[in-house]
Amino acid sequence: MSSSRPLLEVQDLSSAWDGVPVLHRIAFDLPEGELLVLLGPNGSGKTTLLRCLAGLETPTAGRITLDGTDITRRPAHRRGIALMFQDPALFAHRSVYENIAYAPLLQRRPRPEVDDTVGRLIELLHLSGFEDRRPNQLSGGELQRVALARTLAARPRVVLLDEPFASIDVELRAELRSEFREVLRASGTSAIHVTHDREEGLFLGDRVALLFDGVLEVPRPSADVFAHPGTVRAARFLGYNILQGPTGPVGVLPVDLRARPSGTPGIDATVLVAGSVGNGQEVVLKTTDGQRLEMRTAGGEDLPTPGTRVRLGWERSVPLTPD
Repeated sequence: MSSSRPLLEVQDLSSAWDGVPVLHRIAFDLPEGELLVLLGPNGSGKTTLLRCLAGLETPTAGRITLDGTDITRRPAHRRGIALMFQDPALFAHRSVYENIAYAPLLQRRPRPEVDDTVGRLIELLHLSGFEDRRPNQLSGGELQRVALARTLAARPRVVLLDEPFASIDVELRAELRSEFREVLRASGTSAIHVTHDREEGLFLGDRVALLFDGVLEVPRPSADVFAHPGTVRAARFLGYNILQGPTGPVGVLPVDLRARPSGTPGIDATVLVAGSVGNGQEVVLKTTDGQRLEMRTAGGEDLPTPGTRVRLGWERSVPLTPD
């Protein structure tokens, strides 16, 4: 990644829908070649932010610059930013080759250059042999590969990805995540990926920024975001149990929550349900004050019966700031 001025800079960006605030003074930058993930629950403002960046919505305040040029009011087709939606929206009457070649031909690039671009993307995205197929002859994963190839063929400065794996079968998601990440890196493309899937976001991002109720936290390396969530809300979203420590709230991962002998320090809880999850076991519990907790244990242990009272403790936790 370049150490010079960021490719994309967003400063104090705000937006509203029918007078109701949606985004509140969003600020971040995107260096050349970085994959930035915006991670947050549904309704947090992720798609609205992408639409403002793409030029499909006009922010109520703030500034967007691309390579030092203010593009805040520039039309979408003149921004050099491409937005890829959940729905691939391919041209139904065009072949895979024709879909990918559409933008380069529209840009009046020489035919040999177009053929080279399409061929390279077909190889990168494992679409060899699909060139003559129509979209209705493709699987969901193949449609998304073609959609990404078509997006990259236009040579945008920045690619925006709006939950592209949301409608893909679970068994294909891991494969597509890896492919998209490899292709974006191979092409040197700068990208912003939004998702509500924490596993997906933490895996894909060079940096990750959490977005809650239209407020964006400072982007950080994904491992740092997970290890140090900071606030109760962030920790809960990232899968931590929220418990009370000696000096305030703490986050405890399900794998760090343990059953302890009766009478030892800890908290009391009742087992609601327990079952096997892959190689391990998951136990869902409810504390005496009504809080729901999750505990993960290694496989092979006897599962507790629903209704059983247990004493819980933990050795590892992270301090949290109340919301």
